[in-house]
Amino acid sequence: MPSVRELMQSDVRTIADDALVSEAIVMLADGHVSALPVVNSTGQLVGVISSTDILAAEAESEGEALDNVVRHTRTAEIMTRVPKTIDPDEDIKLAAQEMLYLDVHRLLVVEDHRLLGIISQSDIVRAVASGLI
Repeated sequence: MPSVRELMQSDVRTIADDALVSEAIVMLADGHVSALPVVNSTGQLVGVISSTDILAAEAESEGEALDNVVRHTRTAEIMTRVPKTIDPDEDIKLAAQEMLYLDVHRLLVVEDHRLLGIISQSDIVRAVASGLI
């Protein structure tokens, strides 16, 4: 069984915790992804912002226009603060089980507090379809 390191995506776009939500929306759309790891000024992983977080913030905006929320809100204000992570040397089966148990679509791959990549349900399905698993 392959390890997370073998299947993870290592070319990961991140966004700063002080970036505006409007910047996150552009990065999500341009990258065709549904979430971005959030890093602080020293590059440390501090959270993850997803399209779900953005939609929830808009829904909770109590009548504010979505445009107002995305132009004046920082990613740190609406991100998920405790992202789900996994070690790169873990078995891919454990990654799949964690995603199912935690009801998430991706895990951030972290080693020594450093972001190495992302493993998603799609990565696992792709490996199964191609016979790697």
